[in-house]
Amino acid sequence: MSPSSSALSDGLFRRHAGNPLLTPQRWPYTINAVMNAGAALVDGETVLLCRVEDRRGFSDLTVARSHDGFSNWVVDTTPLLAPTPGVGYESWGLEDARLTRVEELDAWIIAYTSFGPGGPSLSLAKTRDFQTAERLGMVRAPEDKNGALLSRRVNGEWVLFHRPVTAMSARADIWLSRSPDLHSWSAPEPVLSAREGGWWDSARIGIGAPPMETPEGWLLVYHGVRQTVAGALYRAGLALLDLDDPSRVIRRCEEWVLGPSEPYELMGDVPGVVFPCGLVHVPETDELRLYYGAADTCIAMATASLSEVLAFVLEHGVQPE
Repeated sequence: MSPSSSALSDGLFRRHAGNPLLTPQRWPYTINAVMNAGAALVDGETVLLCRVEDRRGFSDLTVARSHDGFSNWVVDTTPLLAPTPGVGYESWGLEDARLTRVEELDAWIIAYTSFGPGGPSLSLAKTRDFQTAERLGMVRAPEDKNGALLSRRVNGEWVLFHRPVTAMSARADIWLSRSPDLHSWSAPEPVLSAREGGWWDSARIGIGAPPMETPEGWLLVYHGVRQTVAGALYRAGLALLDLDDPSRVIRRCEEWVLGPSEPYELMGDVPGVVFPCGLVHVPETDELRLYYGAADTCIAMATASLSEVLAFVLEHGVQPE
């Protein structure tokens, strides 16, 4: 990649001056950490469905709301989704929600990790108002996580991105499965793999926010991990998927576009983490807002122009061989 494109990738997303937006100290009750929030625009208001970790180490999913998307957050005093007593596969907590608006259902689908003794599994729920939610149950058995649903059917089927890991393969890549009904799912199909060698995303990768439909393709923000002597380093990258076949990658950028550099990203429960789960677009201004967990301790936001992001991916992304 040329020096000019490298300079552009460094400034493509700009951190909000008020970061971090949400911290444990901001919560209405005692918690250990808040992180990894799915995001949605609901009647002009920004809703974040935050992973909230208590001082036992278990997580639930709680709503925070803001009129402008970056200030004066109002946090619910009870979770939208919490572990159900007696349900083993979620007995250790609910984590890392992604929110998808589905017009066909007149609802948002919540994909989240349900964690129990068997390991992480993938579950779905449905909500129309973020006041109550209807569980659709576990849809991918352990070990599986990092789930996100596309906003519409493709060729008559729902498409769910996820990251299965099996005993036969320790790889942690992005796959997708298809379903006619949001309950029964096809065998996983490969989408995007961790790159071998010294790449920034060589250890493992996973879905970030749900892919966003654009005229150029499904815009994918994903997290990539590099294993270093100091531990795992989490950054965010970009790819573009085919509208009619989202298992086909049209472009994949070589450089990360957001990585830990600020104190709130470098210091916390897990230092060196930028973990995006929420992405919203404001059509009136063309602004993209990327909400991400920082150091597994707080929530921050970075902004970009959708048109600039798409232009960057199309110009500097690499076509798979």
